[in-house]
Amino acid sequence: MAPYAIELIGIDKSFGPVHANRDINLAVQKGTIHGIIGENGAGKSTLMSILYGFYQADAGTIKVDGKPVTINTPNDAIAKGIGMVHQHFMLVENFTVLENVMLGAEGAQLLNGSIASARAELKRLEEEYALEVDTSAIIEELPVGLQQRVEILKALYRGAEILILDEPTGVLTPAEADHLFRILEQLKDQGKTIILITHKLREIMAVTDNVSVMRQGEMVATRKTAETSVEELAELMVGRRVLLRVEKGEAKPGDVKLKVENLTVKDSRGVTMVDDVSFEVRAGEIVGIAGVAGNGQSQMIEAIAGIRRAETGRVLLDGEPIGVTGEADPFMLRKRGMAHVPEDRHHMGLVLQFEENENAILGYHGDAEYVNGPMLNIEGIRSDARDKIEKYDIRPPNCRLKTANFSGGNQQKIVLAREMEQDPTVLIVGQPTRGVDVGAIEFIHKRIIEMRDAGKAVLLVSVELDEIRSMSDRILVMFAGRVVGERGPDATEGELGLLMAGVEGETAKEAAE
Repeated sequence: MAPYAIELIGIDKSFGPVHANRDINLAVQKGTIHGIIGENGAGKSTLMSILYGFYQADAGTIKVDGKPVTINTPNDAIAKGIGMVHQHFMLVENFTVLENVMLGAEGAQLLNGSIASARAELKRLEEEYALEVDTSAIIEELPVGLQQRVEILKALYRGAEILILDEPTGVLTPAEADHLFRILEQLKDQGKTIILITHKLREIMAVTDNVSVMRQGEMVATRKTAETSVEELAELMVGRRVLLRVEKGEAKPGDVKLKVENLTVKDSRGVTMVDDVSFEVRAGEIVGIAGVAGNGQSQMIEAIAGIRRAETGRVLLDGEPIGVTGEADPFMLRKRGMAHVPEDRHHMGLVLQFEENENAILGYHGDAEYVNGPMLNIEGIRSDARDKIEKYDIRPPNCRLKTANFSGGNQQKIVLAREMEQDPTVLIVGQPTRGVDVGAIEFIHKRIIEMRDAGKAVLLVSVELDEIRSMSDRILVMFAGRVVGERGPDATEGELGLLMAGVEGETAKEAAE
């Protein structure tokens, strides 16, 4: 029998009182796609960070191709043929695509020669795997979907034989995810080994050969994918039966609470990203915005939330204009009953070096319950944070822990708890379950439905079509900055997908049928 591509034996890792990995054993066969799943905070990313050299295990052995190895840094991992695509991109935002791909792997004393060879190799990889991206583009100007492509190209450029992907489809549409799966199958056919960390059981069932399940820092099961089911994996992940579908009654729409009229928004380059968009959201309904990332959804909700200035148009909150072309102020909008869960929790939702309790009041820190005269009411803030931690099952349950030390899904819960607990009139939610595990998705969806049923107007933006279809009472589809169609929740994935690709109106419906 050929040696395993990767063996992890007795891996143990603690961060102070947090025991992230407990005596983990994992064997990954060569030339296979091996899934690793588990709840947020289960220890998946920590385990892979040990394999990639970001962390060193407190105990245990790593074997590559059957031989014990020492991996102290990512360079050690790369030298052993291990590449990693991270959940949160490891890119220099003011560098070009080419510079990011080359960074740390320049490979020539004369940089000009190195640049020429890198550009040629990058072009080959783009063509071979249909991962086209402008190599001269600045990273911060690219939508997140294209930034993801750059991360994958970086790993392929370094010639990885073992490729770790940590939540690689968190920013991709279903069609883009399917394309990624085809790339992974091609890599597998070429003899490469893929380790796929994901919360999405659909992905596990679609693309993996084997799957391992982690729970609370331990490896609790390994299954052949063909011999298991979504239901069994969900139960293994959470330790209980999980509701895998959204249960909600009929919406009872009331008065219009959010009205958008002829909104036009440009980006920093002067490119029109939102083009004359109009719609409304009523109390007691969820309006979902579907679309491929980069088609104006992000700029639209930023303008509505007062973060980005609009060129033209009006937005009315509970019948009163909010001044989106000039004087809109996120602080005043919160006072008027608008809550906003941003799409990117790291750049817009949290200050990662702040403690959890500090992030739990950001934007609301002037409210009476959080102040004591001219000073912050520290004990009141921490007590409030502990209540939110318990209510939203945030792990670990430590309000003094720096937010950077929580998993991505638990960071998302911190933002959701902060915004939802303010009892807003209008709730704007961008990508509510990005990077969130199946148990937490169930919880978040229930909370959003509860907000709707309590008479709140909810504007939901998500690239997950299943999420849009199951959560929304009405669905608007955006393409190239415009709303190209409105559908009910019974619209098929095929019809919505065609609208997302720019096939408008009845043409999309006829083509889907």
